[in-house]
Amino acid sequence: MKKFIQDITEFIFVEHKPQRADIIFIPGSSWGELAETAAGLWKEGYAPLVLPSGKYGKLSGKCSIPGFETEWDFLRDILLREGVDEAAILEEKQATYTYENAIFSRQVTDARGLEIRRAILCCQSYHARRSLLYYEILYPDTEFFVCPTKTRGIDRDNWYQSEKGIELVLGELKRCGGQFHEILREQGAQEDT
Repeated sequence: MKKFIQDITEFIFVEHKPQRADIIFIPGSSWGELAETAAGLWKEGYAPLVLPSGKYGKLSGKCSIPGFETEWDFLRDILLREGVDEAAILEEKQATYTYENAIFSRQVTDARGLEIRRAILCCQSYHARRSLLYYEILYPDTEFFVCPTKTRGIDRDNWYQSEKGIELVLGELKRCGGQFHEILREQGAQEDT
């Protein structure tokens, strides 16, 4: 059992040391700690731009953060409060789930004519693999550095010790397989046409 837990941990909890990049991506979230992590990296000079993404969660159909219309507004507010220059913050307010975060972020960077060779991805620690998967699909020529943030008290060292941690991590594992299967099927259908 210990080996199985270790294998899941290594797959789900992707983490790299930050390196200089062209942009910092933040997949939509109601966890402000992600924006704090991104702001710290921006202030340390790891990237000149930050692109938070998100309208609200698809299942809820509305922004669950009091006082904010979108997750982007919430994340932007934290970035500004943490000292990120307003001109460095790009806008993406359409996404309602992780794959859309990547899709619409790509549209934003393409519209600005940005070539993203290296990128930092600031996501929740247990959401790292799926976030990376989607952003790599949309940015196939980009080298990514995942700089995750511990949220909900769950990280690689303790996820299997609580019911909530087990539920979240195994849910991510399930979504990685199920949603990637849908993407592969969709791409196969496009190639057949």
